[in-house]
Amino acid sequence: MIAAVSWVPKGASKSVPIAAEPPSKEEIDEILKSGVLEINEGTENEENSEDMNVDALKQDDELARALSAADALGKTSKSSMAETDSLTDALGELDMDRYDEEDDGVELFGSGLANLYYPSNDMDPYLKDQEDDSEEEEDITIKPEDAVIVCARNEDDVSHLEAFFEVNLDQQVWILEDPTDGDSNMYVHHDIVIPAFPLCTAWLDCPLKGGERGNFIAVGSMDPAIEIWDLDIMDEVQPSATLGGIIEKKKKGKKRSVKYKDGSHTDSVLGLAWNKEYRNILASASADKLVKIWDVATETCCHADSMDPHLTLKRCYLLLSNVQAVAWNHFAPQVLLSGSFDHSVVMKDGRLPSHSGFKWSVAADVESLAWDPHTEHSFVVSLENGMVTGFDIRTASSDLSSPPKPSFTLHAHDKAVSTIAYNSSVPNLLATGSMDKMVKLWDLSDQPSCIASKNPKAGAVFSISFSEDCPFTLAIGGSKGKLQDVKNYTILTDYCPGMDLLSDAEVVKRFGKYANKAKPPTS
Repeated sequence: MIAAVSWVPKGASKSVPIAAEPPSKEEIDEILKSGVLEINEGTENEENSEDMNVDALKQDDELARALSAADALGKTSKSSMAETDSLTDALGELDMDRYDEEDDGVELFGSGLANLYYPSNDMDPYLKDQEDDSEEEEDITIKPEDAVIVCARNEDDVSHLEAFFEVNLDQQVWILEDPTDGDSNMYVHHDIVIPAFPLCTAWLDCPLKGGERGNFIAVGSMDPAIEIWDLDIMDEVQPSATLGGIIEKKKKGKKRSVKYKDGSHTDSVLGLAWNKEYRNILASASADKLVKIWDVATETCCHADSMDPHLTLKRCYLLLSNVQAVAWNHFAPQVLLSGSFDHSVVMKDGRLPSHSGFKWSVAADVESLAWDPHTEHSFVVSLENGMVTGFDIRTASSDLSSPPKPSFTLHAHDKAVSTIAYNSSVPNLLATGSMDKMVKLWDLSDQPSCIASKNPKAGAVFSISFSEDCPFTLAIGGSKGKLQDVKNYTILTDYCPGMDLLSDAEVVKRFGKYANKAKPPTS
């Protein structure tokens, strides 16, 4: 399954990503001291003990069959034994045991072969002109016009040619090449193995390693830690930064004690939001009922002064139930929205430090929420009961006895609306994805209406995202899928097809005028 998808802006990636350096002895010792490996191994041993017993029984059965076969061979006829002896004698004459030994007087690098040996490939005239290195570099080169997408994927009991993984958790970085001849070329550029089941991602360009901009992906998972990975490094084994997490786990009898890093979440991280204005700031939502604000540069749960002298938003605040989603306002970067399983949406404004915030009540658990990128006053919320509700913050009131009414309510899907996405280039275009396996497009201008509906064959839909560079391309992540080559689909992964929205006549009719307004690559 794919739990989350995130686009990387064109031009943000290094043209040639670098290979990761192997961890130093000090780094390896630190990993061992952290106890992370022991924690994971302990969990796996508990889960796999039954499987190991089954494997042992299978081995016993195989041994019994082998002994039976050997016993049967021992009872063969004398003629068969004679043939076997004859074959043994013939092999003995060939002296195969000494086949690889060199004859006397012949040396591997003797005078007759000296002109065929060179200390390095650079000195060998037959090799120095080869272009293997340049071809390999071309394979990993990311062009400024290439689209890059990161998929947080989980795959159970998958067998690969290289190795077998009982549980394979990873992020895959996919490249969608610019279709110069009308056909797109999609391939996996590299992948990153992560230690826990991924739930959410957020791309950010905070320069954690110097320079003006970086290219990182933040990952929230079933663990309380938030990992931040450098997408410009291939074969990396450690995140560039870790926000929170477990320091130590102890078990005494039936009692377990867990020690967390200072400021850490204590349960799964369900939602992430990067602040594009204050680029070192990341907000997180967790099943521990807390919203936290992090300074990714210092890897700490931060105070207000990490953002702006005038912003006094608390570094964390408590809601009544699991917090599912968070989102920063596009026009007022001090304003943070959060949605919870307690059927509420809360807005905190750092410019109003003494204010407790505004609250909206909704009819069911919040699954996802999003600010309208074209106006600072509007946001939408998707719910577990299949509804999508829109609100205008100008109607907000501090009086909890008279909650503000929604701007609109849509019975969007038959099951939970797990994900929603506004189109940042096309006003009033909203996409919704649901556990009912459908993806729908909505025109929110005037009277909101559904203009397209499709089953992308991705199973239950968990994540959708519009490309900011190619506004009519929608990435879809779901529980299952099959590789397809349908005209109106852009294949992103086996489990992540993409929809080419311009294949739909109604979409073209209403929004086709925005088709040529794609953003230029980031310099």
